Amino acid sequence: MKKLLFLLLLSQSVMLSQTILNSSVLNLNKPIENGQILSAENEKTHEVYVFASDNKSITILKYNKSLFLANQFKDTIRVEKNKTLMGYSLNENGSPTLYWESPNRKNLQVVQYNMETKTSKTSSFDFPANTGTVITSFQKNNKFYLLSKEKDQEHFLLFEFSDEKCDVKLFDFSPFTFQNEKGQRLSFSALVQYHYPIEKMDIGDFSPFDKTEKKSKMYVLNDRIVLTFDYNTKYTQAFDLNLNTKKVTEKIFELPVTQLTATTNSFFLENKLFQISSNTEQFLFGIQDFDSGKNIKTIALSKNDSISFKNSPLFLQINGEKPQILKTTSKFLKQLSTVNSAVSAFNTNGLTFITLGGFASYQSVGMSFNYGSNDSFNNIQSNSKMVFFDSYLNSDLEFIKNNQAEPLAIDNLHYFLSKTRNFTHENILKVKDFYILGYYDLPTKSYIMRKFTDGFMDEGTGNSIINKAEFSKSIPLK
Repeated sequence: MKKLLFLLLLSQSVMLSQTILNSSVLNLNKPIENGQILSAENEKTHEVYVFASDNKSITILKYNKSLFLANQFKDTIRVEKNKTLMGYSLNENGSPTLYWESPNRKNLQVVQYNMETKTSKTSSFDFPANTGTVITSFQKNNKFYLLSKEKDQEHFLLFEFSDEKCDVKLFDFSPFTFQNEKGQRLSFSALVQYHYPIEKMDIGDFSPFDKTEKKSKMYVLNDRIVLTFDYNTKYTQAFDLNLNTKKVTEKIFELPVTQLTATTNSFFLENKLFQISSNTEQFLFGIQDFDSGKNIKTIALSKNDSISFKNSPLFLQINGEKPQILKTTSKFLKQLSTVNSAVSAFNTNGLTFITLGGFASYQSVGMSFNYGSNDSFNNIQSNSKMVFFDSYLNSDLEFIKNNQAEPLAIDNLHYFLSKTRNFTHENILKVKDFYILGYYDLPTKSYIMRKFTDGFMDEGTGNSIINKAEFSKSIPLK
């Protein structure tokens, strides 16, 4: 479930900046139960692919860089039945290879598709016995990657798939020391497998608080992977993994010091580490250069100070409903002390949009009654609490007021999802300076692609949106 939290809109009558790019009939067999859809961009040619399957067949749609349908291929499902579509790679000719995970997670079915000859070739990849737990999978530079953690071993294994080849890279963490929040030593294996599972961040996209509040994060760049650990309230422990040399470099970033127990976290963006530390008395924020460790900015506020650099009100949001406005820093810090601290940042239009605050999710048990039989049963509910405000930084990393802020493309996209029904298998793809939302439209049995851009347009009656908090409502789950 995704939630977005953004600053106030200055218009009460807007039309979302979105355009229908195309619609392709797919007619999937029982799409909700059997359907799997994945969208992709060729990072070299900027062509876009859609891979859509049910339990009988798979359809591949290929769009040129102008997003016109250029080719399509429908193939019968064979060995991929009951398997999960994990990812893709693209060769130099633009032919896709899909990777299907078996239910026992011990092997992959690798299927190469030739869009010109309309043929496919299937092979199998069996994971080594020592592969262990798969932490995450991702695509980069048209290749498919799986990152795994061997049980009771102090290293990562990175599987790099391209065409029919698989290279395995080992990243050794045994030389490094790890401590929990109490200062007690623990192994790297225990840290990432049992205590702080790693959450992958999406470079270039807005990362919502339900992801950034995690204490262990992973950022995938072109030739490196950055890991950050914030389980210790005194510092951020970071690691730079070089994908070419397989060298692991440790970096320690001290957190702003406070006299009281604090909740802390960090976020990495373009070789800068944004750090937050807070309690009921103080709010501390800092920016450090990731390569040199040089301190770029530190801001310290007490509960009696006003937050002059905020570009929105101080918000408290419960269960994705309309946020409440907290009128003082003291009230903000009191609420912030009850959640996990979080910071999120991404670049847009030459500025850095940053959200500071915290998030917590929890389950509550309520009592429900069947009045016809007088029976009662426990009803488990998922709840969330979010505390936050938004700010803007210029290219010199100075806070600025952006009173003409318009809704971002991702704002518009998620608002559209929150108001739309009868769709499933939505995919979000960022290309150039806009987003593509693809989804399976149940009434028309088609795959529809919409383009979303920053800003808003006044088109007649428009949509009555009071503020950006409307975008924080949950996406309907199918």
